Amino acid sequence: MSFYTHPNALCETTAVGAGTRIWAFAHVLPGARIGADCNVCDGVFVENDVVVGDRVTVKCGVQLWDGVTLEDDVFVGPNVTFTNDRMPRSRRYPEAFARTTVAAGASIGANATILPGVTIGRHAMVGAGAVVTRSVPPYAIVVGNPARLTGYVDAAPSVPAQHSPPELSPGERVGATKVRGVTVHRLDYVRDLRGDLSVGEFERDIPFPVRRYFIVFDVPNEKVRGQHAHRECHQFLICVKGRCSVVADDGVVRQEFLLDGPATGLYLPPMTWATQYRYSPDAALLVFASHYYDAADYIRDHASFVSAALQMSQDR
Repeated sequence: MSFYTHPNALCETTAVGAGTRIWAFAHVLPGARIGADCNVCDGVFVENDVVVGDRVTVKCGVQLWDGVTLEDDVFVGPNVTFTNDRMPRSRRYPEAFARTTVAAGASIGANATILPGVTIGRHAMVGAGAVVTRSVPPYAIVVGNPARLTGYVDAAPSVPAQHSPPELSPGERVGATKVRGVTVHRLDYVRDLRGDLSVGEFERDIPFPVRRYFIVFDVPNEKVRGQHAHRECHQFLICVKGRCSVVADDGVVRQEFLLDGPATGLYLPPMTWATQYRYSPDAALLVFASHYYDAADYIRDHASFVSAALQMSQDR
């Protein structure tokens, strides 16, 4: 047998990959599928309609109920609770259990509770004790009850002082960032007793012809906006009131930016995955776009975006 089962474990499935270890008092039902090089620790229960990828760690006291999928390289901490029925009743079963997916590379901290039907995105981090009531974006960090987004993995946060982006030296108007093609812009800002003034010029301060604008406002603080990339459209973001955070991602590197005043602009070229969150209650985010709205220009799945970005870099 190419996998190990402890003498005090009960493994009723043969669909287990090479090198996997199933430890004492674990119970795996016949329909489950477990990949290679996994570590299933003491006291784990795995029901029938469960798929576990390769190199997955499931720590002690976890139950994987019907409908749960753990993709490759997932970590599940001790006593994490998965659920698959939002309205359970004794001896009453739904026609189909809700599907819950933990995407590749994600980690779930000890004692977290995962409600049914959610997707935890690639490489996301769920904090210990969190109660996840809705899907978690790729690379997001969520904590609390209910779980709220507090940051992004490897986003290298950049926190500018009011009207002074740290990427820019004194006198500099445009600064490079760690994300391919993304730039931070200093816009003119004039204080006056009669009222402050901020101004920018198209195709000078905003580096593309503008065909469309939109304003995002009245966003509940816990909501996340964006979470997509554009194939051809350029965008330029200014938080004209209040503040919000923007995470830009080129498929390899992520960086977080705080937009906290009308003197700071953020340029996002095509093929940049962008997410906006941490809106202040009074935030108004102004976005200039190079193209008219076109649904076909959007990439809304992060894994598809990463694949397309990699292909583009290979074609260059």
